[in-house]
Amino acid sequence: MRNLAMTILLAALVIGLPESSMAGTEPQKGSVVKTEEMTVAELEKAGDTARIEKDYDLAIVYFEAATRKDKKNAHLWNKLGLAQLKGSHLPEARLSFEKAVKTNSKYADALNNLGAVYFIQKNLGPATKYFKKAVAMEETRPVFHVNLGAAWFGQNKVDRAIAEYGRALQLDPTVLSRSSSGGVTAQVTTAEERARYDYMLAKIYAKLGNADECLRCLRKAKEDGYHNIANVYKDEEFSHLWQDPRLGEIAPPPAAK
Repeated sequence: MRNLAMTILLAALVIGLPESSMAGTEPQKGSVVKTEEMTVAELEKAGDTARIEKDYDLAIVYFEAATRKDKKNAHLWNKLGLAQLKGSHLPEARLSFEKAVKTNSKYADALNNLGAVYFIQKNLGPATKYFKKAVAMEETRPVFHVNLGAAWFGQNKVDRAIAEYGRALQLDPTVLSRSSSGGVTAQVTTAEERARYDYMLAKIYAKLGNADECLRCLRKAKEDGYHNIANVYKDEEFSHLWQDPRLGEIAPPPAAK
């Protein structure tokens, strides 16, 4: 889908200390940051604080200093990558996530985040590869399935996307409605593309037996002008709704022959 635009909604895969416990550790913006005498733990804590405050450039300073002192710490490389990604430093983020994976080849979060960099750059082949690796490492993480589903959808492989989104919803029925932890998602630029995406989601909810969410997505698809809305009476996923009057309000049933 050439017109499919991708955006990133980062999951809180690596969590810093609670904001209340770190208050007062971040210097004022514009002040000189002195990292030489700080320990790795202090640098990480300061970096977490800066990231909470959305001062990603300052977070990068702290995490870079921390990784210089502890080059084999995969979690620090991953945190540095997240700060770089949020600060729109994509090439640097990719390198940081690659170092995290090189340090710990079984670090599922770093594999997922490396896939996210490729995803946001619309390089869906490598994105798919790393999302698949993350799923293989930790199959019960819903966000990993959402990410892999988005990558498949971006390549117009809708059946595979449906399978991944469906698995994500089995693991967490709310995963697609939480913007703060829903991983990466395909964002579309036209009403036609939005309609197609919503119709796909309607199929997923139908297969899971969630009639309310299914119908909600079908309404959205119709509002955005989905041209094949009548297919709800052909696609077997919707068969248990064919007698539901709410479906008839969205798409009138075919005339009896």
